[in-house]
Amino acid sequence: MEATELTRKLQDNIGQVLVGKQEAIQLLMIALLCRGHCLVEDVPGVGKTTLAHAFARSLGLMFQRIQFTPDVLPSDITGYTVYDLKQGAMTFHTGAIMSQIILADEINRSSPKTQSSLLEAMQEGQVTVDGQTYPLPQPFMVLATQNPIEFSGTFPLPEAQLDRFLLRIHLGYPTQDEEIAILQQHLKTHLVQSLPAVVTQPEIEALQQACEAVRVSDPILEYISRLVAWTRVQEAIALGISPRGGIALMQAARAQAFLAGRTFVIPDDVQSLLEPVWSHRLVLRPEAALDRTALVKLFGRLIRETKIPVLL
Repeated sequence: MEATELTRKLQDNIGQVLVGKQEAIQLLMIALLCRGHCLVEDVPGVGKTTLAHAFARSLGLMFQRIQFTPDVLPSDITGYTVYDLKQGAMTFHTGAIMSQIILADEINRSSPKTQSSLLEAMQEGQVTVDGQTYPLPQPFMVLATQNPIEFSGTFPLPEAQLDRFLLRIHLGYPTQDEEIAILQQHLKTHLVQSLPAVVTQPEIEALQQACEAVRVSDPILEYISRLVAWTRVQEAIALGISPRGGIALMQAARAQAFLAGRTFVIPDDVQSLLEPVWSHRLVLRPEAALDRTALVKLFGRLIRETKIPVLL
């Protein structure tokens, strides 16, 4: 299946239950092709859970929702071992992480210890319980949500956890026409449960492998390295982009080119993904963070002040 055809099928299928989120679907596809994870940050009620569920059903993958609360334990996520009297041996009971698309709902409402139980799964595709390692089903993807407005009773995600997310996605409020379409859709019931799968797992794996063949030229690599270096010398930025952040931008740009039907990355691919890939990785100094538009301004300066390569 062609990448553009897959994207169109997914957008059409998910669009049956979620209106006007084409950009979010595109970013989810980029994360899937890169075998990455997404942080969906927005206010309640804009469709974060519906998007994750519809995405999983459209791909024909196993879906598991984990509602993060202060009393959720790491063992609830990763699983645990108990002694089985009948078998006379320790038995492993799988945790909620044993699925393919994981919705970590309101992830910042759980303790840092529980949050950190996702690190190994997100980075290495496995969990280790009592010294025994268990591989996770593939493809594996975490979609975590958090409310950027409400901070009472929350535990902010540390930089190490944020760095494991390939992209940060904002859904935003719908337009008036989209709002009307949403109301019309909800005159029906069980919309998500009725969604069919539009691709197969072998097709997803084939697309992931094909995406890895997209060429990233030396000028593009140098361009990414200059962008990374710029973030490390700005007075307004307390913590610049790490090498992992540079790798994430390269991988996402490659997936963007693949979805556009190209076999090579161009500077536009890199520039268009700066905000979703880096906005959750940059840590601003307190005085700069007071300006809500500080990140937007920084990314604008970053593009203007970094030499754009000419591809021959």
